[in-house]
Amino acid sequence: MQVRLIDQDGEMQGVMTAREAIQRAFSVGLDLLEISPNAEPPVVKILDFGKYKYEQQKKKNEARKKQKVIEIKEIKVRPNIDENDYQVKMRAMKSFIEEGDKVKVTLRFRGREMAHQEIGVRVLERIRSEMDPVTKVEQMPRMENRQMVMVLSPR
Repeated sequence: MQVRLIDQDGEMQGVMTAREAIQRAFSVGLDLLEISPNAEPPVVKILDFGKYKYEQQKKKNEARKKQKVIEIKEIKVRPNIDENDYQVKMRAMKSFIEEGDKVKVTLRFRGREMAHQEIGVRVLERIRSEMDPVTKVEQMPRMENRQMVMVLSPR
């Protein structure tokens, strides 16, 4: 069987029999690893298998470290929210969005506030318009029992 050999320094050694490649690897005290089995002929490389496994593990850990788990943060507001409270909630939402998280805005109605749902809709519309440059609405405002829910995600 013919293989294309790459030596321990990354130099192309050309096409040879598998037996010759194994002997060369053995002579330098390293392992022979099949790099791309689908190539014609298959490509093999002389290297230290333990070191290779260690490098692969390191790459995997690095990739895992870089990925971010997207969480859904919840912000609760009321229909008659005060201006200062509103600004505090907006700052919190902006910081969540900057971190790459989604924000679930929950607007809770109590008692007779249910009769004036348009006030709640206005609050959610205001949030949506102010957050529009940095977010997109993933779930439009909708009623769930006595609360209205809207989900925003980063653009």
